[in-house]
Amino acid sequence: MDIKEALKELRSEKKRKFIQTVDLIVNLKNFDVRKEALNTFVSIPHPNNKKICAFLTKKSNLVDTITEADFPKYKEVKAMKGLAKKYDSFIAVAPMMAKIATSFGRVFGPLGKMPSPQAGVITKEDDASIKAVLEKMEKVIRVRNKEAAIKLAIGKEDMEDKLLADNIETIIKELEGKLPRGRDNIKEVLIKFTMTKPIKIMETKK
Repeated sequence: MDIKEALKELRSEKKRKFIQTVDLIVNLKNFDVRKEALNTFVSIPHPNNKKICAFLTKKSNLVDTITEADFPKYKEVKAMKGLAKKYDSFIAVAPMMAKIATSFGRVFGPLGKMPSPQAGVITKEDDASIKAVLEKMEKVIRVRNKEAAIKLAIGKEDMEDKLLADNIETIIKELEGKLPRGRDNIKEVLIKFTMTKPIKIMETKK
């Protein structure tokens, strides 16, 4: 089914009391997840208002901030998981990375929430540098798969269909460039809203 037709069908489903996330599911083939699992990033042209938190040496007016003095608040696993759930992404100033890994890594690592040198590490702690990383993070989506499927949140249902379609097409193209055998690794692509069943928008020949 065409992307815009699929979005129209998803929008005809029962309305929910919250703005649903638009999820992209890419099922893979000819892919050894033990040897070829991805841990990378893709960029989208139209961001979807991510909730971002920063690990900084001092409080910032630009972003919710956690300083080293705040670390004791999150020493319990439950508190750490609550923090990870509250935000879509975390960024950090480079000198704090080792301490963040020590204090938060056991929870943030498996959840894919650790700030990454590829996207999310601030080299200089000033407003211009923080703002630049925030703008970059708005358009970046982390790709990590432990199974033969990639699941990504690519937007919200209150975004225009054209913007969602642009994001979907961009991600598929980027994934083709990152998968070991490109398009030959893609079995099918589906989209869904948080509370709907997925709809197939692409299937490759077997």
